[in-house]
Amino acid sequence: MKNKLIKRFFDITIAHILFIIILPLIAIIYMIVLIGLWKPAIFKQARPGLYGRPYNIYKFRTMRNLKDRNGNLLTDDKRLTGFRKFLIRASLYELPVLWNVLKGNMSLVGPRPLLG
Repeated sequence: MKNKLIKRFFDITIAHILFIIILPLIAIIYMIVLIGLWKPAIFKQARPGLYGRPYNIYKFRTMRNLKDRNGNLLTDDKRLTGFRKFLIRASLYELPVLWNVLKGNMSLVGPRPLLG
């Protein structure tokens, strides 16, 4: 129990510090994504959390919802271009995940949450 409290204190402290430092970067990326008409700029995705309880993980949108004539999504390479590729290569699309750490859904240290 004591270790869990220490880990949570560590998560909250570091996440707050990081969030304050990178808030201007988050705002800039958010505005670029919005200007590019990639609404919504942040998407949420259900993930299984502790004890299998689902929660939503938040990330910057990197793909457009382009579809073919039959209504099927186009391949990733056709929906992912320029700035989006940069966001992924630099892992900047995951900055909103700090919100999940602050909420207690995730930890800074530990396994990556699987897709639901």
